[in-house]
Amino acid sequence: MIIYPAIDLLGGRCVRLVQGDYARETVFSDDPAAVGARWVAEGADRLHLVDLDGAKVGRPINGAVVRRIVETAGVPCQLGGGIRSDADLAEVFGWGVRWAVLGTRALQDPAWVRRAAEQYPGRVVLGVDARDGFVATDGWLNTSTTKAADLAKMVEDAPLAAVVYTDIARDGMMSGPNYDALAAMRAATRLPVIASGGVSDHAQVQKLVDAGTYACIIGRALYEGQIRLPEALAQVRTAGGA
Repeated sequence: MIIYPAIDLLGGRCVRLVQGDYARETVFSDDPAAVGARWVAEGADRLHLVDLDGAKVGRPINGAVVRRIVETAGVPCQLGGGIRSDADLAEVFGWGVRWAVLGTRALQDPAWVRRAAEQYPGRVVLGVDARDGFVATDGWLNTSTTKAADLAKMVEDAPLAAVVYTDIARDGMMSGPNYDALAAMRAATRLPVIASGGVSDHAQVQKLVDAGTYACIIGRALYEGQIRLPEALAQVRTAGGA
């Protein structure tokens, strides 16, 4: 299993939100590039970046910070948040990002996501953020009537790299992943599923490994020391993972 340490960007700083609530913000660092370098020094071979400002306003915002993270880290980086047009995709790839995560626009226009994946094969990731099983959009501010698994099915025929599945109720809560929802997503799509939201201790990491999870994103638990990255990476290596 691949582990992506998460770096969430708001106002140029590294933060974490609780359940996607912009009013429930914890600032972990004013230097996100240094944070990325720390995770790489501890063994990370890729990073997951989220442009929270971009997700809220609908266009990429934190370009200068993302560039610094990519350049400093020296490992492939995945970025989501506000990427909703061809120009946005070109812009974030110009920042040096390896994979772009598309969420809100994926629900609005699945055909566009398929075209984007065909233009950038293996570099586009579907972002499925779910609240009570239904897709949430616009920085999680709105909830649709489309089921998470149905969105994945709409675009799985495209050359996408993976799908990031986030259970909003678990995100930032340190309460563990929604294993049942993750299993349902894995069963619903041929795409590799990246688990996001709630991973908070080493036992949970092991449970994801044992379930055959392709990858997981870990945020708050790393920043608060509940999960130690070198130990988590040793877990997945022992299991024959990344």
